[in-house]
Amino acid sequence: MQIVKDFVIKYNLEKTPLAFGVSGGADSLAAVLIFHDLFPQLPIVALTVEHGLRPTSAQEAQYVADVMKKYGIEHHILYWTGEKPTSAIEEKAREARYNLLFNWCHEHSIYHLVLAHHLFDQAETFLMRLQRGTGIYGLAAMNEISVRDGISLLRPFLNVHPRLFKDFLTAHHLKWVEDESNQCTDFLRVKMRKFLPLLEKETGISPEKIAYVVRNLQNTKSFIEDTAQQIISTKCHKWGNSGFSVDFTEFLSWHQEIKFYILSSLIKSIGGLSYSPEAESLLSLIRHLEQENCDKMTLGGCVILKAQLKLWIIKEYRQNILSYSSCSWDDYLKKNPIFRGIYIPSLLKEALVKEK
Repeated sequence: MQIVKDFVIKYNLEKTPLAFGVSGGADSLAAVLIFHDLFPQLPIVALTVEHGLRPTSAQEAQYVADVMKKYGIEHHILYWTGEKPTSAIEEKAREARYNLLFNWCHEHSIYHLVLAHHLFDQAETFLMRLQRGTGIYGLAAMNEISVRDGISLLRPFLNVHPRLFKDFLTAHHLKWVEDESNQCTDFLRVKMRKFLPLLEKETGISPEKIAYVVRNLQNTKSFIEDTAQQIISTKCHKWGNSGFSVDFTEFLSWHQEIKFYILSSLIKSIGGLSYSPEAESLLSLIRHLEQENCDKMTLGGCVILKAQLKLWIIKEYRQNILSYSSCSWDDYLKKNPIFRGIYIPSLLKEALVKEK
């Protein structure tokens, strides 16, 4: 498959160890076997999360293990233990799955995880975010490569029709697992999946056309990100791992999209978040900061405030907070004399002392 070969060459992955999330569904099962067929020299490992949410989950995980053994692919089953959620099951299961996959990858020094998201997944993600009223960052949906928790997530099949996976497995005389949750219309993604054929029939808006729009949005998003990162590197001062500051007049001069991206990036970094804060919360924060007399606000594990003509984004400690004292700060200054004589908000002093 040329699209996969181009992807591997584009990102220089010819000798890179790759982990694959393999559930037993047609998409992920075919994805790992396609890579194995095309690049037999690549060090590949398949990872299956046994979530225990369905009576057949253990049997499904074992089926993947048997197929991987047949093809000589290293395989591991990762178990989600403990009490299972009774609400927001889809979201919490996804987070648990990613955490298990990321932890295994870190423990085994593999930093590239291949996911089998395809054309319809991309279209569904776009429509879900459209339904939530998100902006350009949400509508840009999934990138073919992104980084989360130090792991590069690779999505080489975003422009591939899902029938390709089933055709591949059928040609290799392999069965796949049909996830019962894919028929549950309680989930928004399933509703969007069932809506896509009707949308195309009635309007001509196909998954291919949605994916084309997404790629255009990603180009725009990339330009904004590059511009914002240049500003961050030249205009924003980082205080250890505890905060950022920037000239407040400089902040006010930025375009709204630049403000949005930079605040999102800085809060995500200092707050230690896996995802950026919600768009509406960020927009509310920007509107508040643009007021003449703005009080401090909290968002994403950070305190955001204006002081001494600067905008400060400071790590928030909600528990076991350190009691600030001039003595502890004096001790800190002895080890970090470059901070002597500089105005620093007390919250940042407290965070810097706690950081050591």
